[in-house]
Parts: sequence; structure tokens; C-alpha cells
Amino acid sequence: MTVEYQRRLEKHYDELKWLYCELYPNGQGRFEELCASMEQWYKERNKKWKALDRKREKQKNWYKSQKMLGMMLYIDAFADNISGLEEKLDYLKACNVNYLHLMPFLATPKGKSDGGYAVADYRTVQPSLGTMEDLAALSEKCHDQGMSLCMDFVMNHTSEDHEWARRALAGEKEYQDRYFFFDNYDIPSEYEKTCPQVFPTTAPGNFTWREDCHKFVMTTFYPYQWDLNYANPVVFNEMVNNMLYLVNQGIDIVRIDAVPYIWKQLGTTCRNLPQVHTIVRMMRMICEIVCPGVLLLGEVVMEPEKVVPYFGSVEKPECHMLYNVTTMASTWHTIATADTRLLKHQMDIVTRLPKDYVFLNYLRCHDDIGWGLDEWLKQFGIAEAPHKKYLNDYFRGYVEGSDARGELYNDDPVLQDARLCGTTASLCGLEAAGFEQNEEKTAQAIQRIEMLNAYLFIQSGIPVIYSGDEIGQVNDYSYKESEDYDRRSDSRYIHRGHFRWDLEPAKDKKGTVQNRIFASMKKMEELKFKYRPFDGEADVWTEETYDTALLCVCRKSGNEMVTGIFNFSNEDRTAWIDMGEFTWKDLFTGEKRVLRGVPVPARGYAWYYRKWD
Repeated sequence: MTVEYQRRLEKHYDELKWLYCELYPNGQGRFEELCASMEQWYKERNKKWKALDRKREKQKNWYKSQKMLGMMLYIDAFADNISGLEEKLDYLKACNVNYLHLMPFLATPKGKSDGGYAVADYRTVQPSLGTMEDLAALSEKCHDQGMSLCMDFVMNHTSEDHEWARRALAGEKEYQDRYFFFDNYDIPSEYEKTCPQVFPTTAPGNFTWREDCHKFVMTTFYPYQWDLNYANPVVFNEMVNNMLYLVNQGIDIVRIDAVPYIWKQLGTTCRNLPQVHTIVRMMRMICEIVCPGVLLLGEVVMEPEKVVPYFGSVEKPECHMLYNVTTMASTWHTIATADTRLLKHQMDIVTRLPKDYVFLNYLRCHDDIGWGLDEWLKQFGIAEAPHKKYLNDYFRGYVEGSDARGELYNDDPVLQDARLCGTTASLCGLEAAGFEQNEEKTAQAIQRIEMLNAYLFIQSGIPVIYSGDEIGQVNDYSYKESEDYDRRSDSRYIHRGHFRWDLEPAKDKKGTVQNRIFASMKKMEELKFKYRPFDGEADVWTEETYDTALLCVCRKSGNEMVTGIFNFSNEDRTAWIDMGEFTWKDLFTGEKRVLRGVPVPARGYAWYYRKWD
């Protein structure tokens, strides 16, 4: 055992052992197996990644840099395969991207993949995308260009085609014990009394009957995704081994998919249970022992009070970063209502959290928009079901004055809880404007997109762009004609279309739609990288504008400050803020003014900067 490994192990050994044996009574033998495998993974970690680990140990806040900018993409949709992606790294550098999130790329069965989230083999790349050797080579090239790689680690469930599942179906009890198998519906029926359904329309219930083995198996998401039983220490150990194998290929950020669902317990909702936090805390310590340069990103698609605990505490941290999904959904709520009160309320919750807590912010992603509306809205007499219907109608263009174009996902006529799909550009009206060949509407849509990006970049955390947004890519309806039934029946593919490389060159041609969006984003990125108030340690807060259509966000670091003002309405407004007699500079236009009674045009935005002695 090297001195370096010994030092890291000793720092966490007592807590790791205590948590492990508390979770798994009489698990001493399994714990020793885990420790042995951890040391082996450390030994197999190549010199380049070990050197990076040491560098990041010394620079613990490396990922909080104001120069962090992410992009998420599907490899096949962006560049066909991993080798093709490697050839497109120059484009990503031109986008200022240094954090690249590769959507699921591990082996999944055709037709039953849920977009790659039904993993059949954690150590094999989907053959159509390449090989594990290709992934390692890509990682090398990315790191040479200062780019970190993020991947999805689907640990709540496996595909029914996974070796464990096949052996379980064959009757091997050891492998059935890695899932939740039941001879009859007695116990599953008890689970169903308290465990909500994730997809009540497309995949109702939490259990699936398997005629081939005459048993029920727990399937929280889809029938072909079998929930793993983390009460079995073998499952935890083996999944940790899979994670460490993957990070040794050069992965920097492990996105833990569906993390709140990991632990199941009868009589509960099987969500956010204390044991989940034990598991994530152990994963954090294991990474700090074996590969301390690796970060954990938690996917927790829930309201703020349920999201924040996944950071752990300052003394005993869990995830390094979490998705700011509530702000994302509230941003689109604000576009539809031109009312910033909910957004301001939720931003205030986020900005009051410790600065150690880092959120990933985004306008759109691969998934749908779920309207998890805050109880806070009730004080304004807003009823949840009809308000959700209004939002979905607005973003489908069914409301007068709306040029948004989107589609519903998982419409539940009983719960009236449909979600929404669509690209940023289409939801902002660019698709409808192009269809009508209406230049005025096109300009308005672009201005709305620019305003949203300016708001995205000023938030507290790391901005992540969804591939295609930087050139204003609109909805892709070709999924409706797919030969793959799962794709054809899943409206989320409307915003998972192939990157429009035929339109990409237009980003450099002045005056085109692509250029207007790309150039404005690039300007925002460069300003964000340059000015100190955008640092991850800056103080961030909102100011009252006395106009519900306007949002004011302030960032302060030392003797420098940026004040951002955003108009979510289609009318000219005035922000009734009062920042004293000081002169501020508009970072976009160069205009200088006192920030008192600031006019903001329809869909307008500004970043005002001030520095003092």
C-alpha cells in the first residue's frame, strides 16, 4: 500500500467502516472485500489521472471556477460515434465548453433502453458508438484541451438484459437477491399503498409479473428496468466496482441517476430515505480515497427542501453538485406568466445556501419539463391542476399570443400532471416565427433566447448548455416516423434530434439566426470569464424591482459588483431599483448610467458593472 493511498484511506476508514457495518450488520467480510477492491482500482489508475487527482486535491474548488461552462449531448446525435465526437472537439472549444456531459453511452438493449438508462453492461460501450478504448482515448484528448468529462451512472436499476437479471430469471437465488423478487402480489401490494408511480400513464405500477419465472419483480421506472436491492452488500460493492472501473477510463464527473430512489423500504414512499444518504456519503469517501479528482453529481428532480440534503453537510459532504431543476422549471413558468414572483422566491432559497453547495443551471436538457409547482403559489389563489394546464397550453401555442411550440409527455388525464417537451428555441417562438417567415417575430424570439441566456449565466452555479441551443436548434419531429416504437412513442425525442451540422457554419455568418444567438452567447461567456463578480465565491441575491415582470439579480465579490435586470414580458417596463448615485457600466452596450428607475425593453436584459476603491 503506497503512502498516498494509506493517507487517504486513514482519513476516511473509521467513518466508512462504521457506515458500512451500520447499513450491513455482520458485513465485516464484505467491507474487507470492498477495501481490497478499492486499493486495486487505485493501483490500476493510470499516472495521468493520479497526477490530476493530486492537482485537484490541492485545488479543491477547481470546479467552482467562473470559467466553468458545460454542454450536454448525445454522442450519436452530435457526431454519430465516439471517434466522430473526438473530431468535433474544436467546435466544443469554440463554444468555450470545458465540462462535457456525455448522455448515456453504455450497452443497452435495442428497443428497451429508455434513452440509454437501462444498462445491460456497465463495462461495455454501446457497439454503435464505439468501444471502451475509444472512450479512454476521447478522455485523453479532452483533458489535453482542458475539458472534463461527465457520464451518467445508472445505479438504481439495470436492464432486464443485464447478466444479473438473466441469471435471476434462470432461477439463481443469489442473483434474484440482487433485485426484488416476490412469489405473489401480497408484498408488492403493500409497497403500492405508499410508493408513488413515476410514469402512471406509460408504465403504471411499481412491479412487473414475469411469466418466465413466475415471479413479480420491482420495476419503479419501466418494466425492463429492474430495481437493484441495495440492502444486499454485494450490490453496493459491485456497483462501486463498476463506478471505479468507469472513472479509471478518464471520467471526471459521475452523475448519479435517480439517486433518491436507491433504497427501498416497505411502508415508505421509497424516496429520499436515510439509507440513500449513507450510500452517497460512502461513495463520496470512496472517491476521495481512490480518485479524489472525481466529482459526484446528484440527479434529484424534486423541490428545494428535498434536493439540498443531497449535498450532505460541510463536515460530511455527499454530492459535490446537484441539478437546479426547480429553477429551470420556474424559468419557463415565468416565460408563460410574465410573473417573476415564484422564480424570485425559489432563487432566494438557493442563494441563501452555503457557497459550498454548487448547482448546475440549465434552460433545457434531454428530459421533459415537470411542473412541480410550489405550494407557495396558493397564497395568490393559483390552483395547481388548472395552472399546469395553462402552462402546457401556452407552450403548445394554444394560448392567444403564444408562439411557443412544444409537446406533452406522459399526459395523465386523472392527475392532470402532464410534462412538457421542446427545445429552448421552439419554446421561445423561433420555430413558429421561421414557419411564418416573420422577421419581427424572429427578432423577438432571439431576444427572448438572449435574455434567458443572460439570466442563466448570472445564476449561482455552473451553466450547462444543451447541445443545439447555441445555434437556436428547433424541434425535430422526425421521431414520429422512427422504426423504433419506443422512440416513436416518446415525445422527449422532439428535443433529442441530431445536431444540425448543415446549419452550424451559419454561426459565423453575420446576421443569420445562428450567428445572432451564437455571438450573443459567446459575448456573455467572455464577460462571465472576465469579471470577478461571476466567481463561484461571490455573494448572490435578488433585489426588489416593484414590477412582477422584472427580475433583478446581483453578484458581488470584493469591491466589484454586477447587477442583472431581466424583463420576462412582451412590454417595455421600468425596474424601480435604487442603487444610489453611483455610475454603472452596461457590459453589453458600454452605456453608463445611475441605477435608479431603470427602463428595460420588452424581453430586454442588461448586466451593469461597478467597481470601487
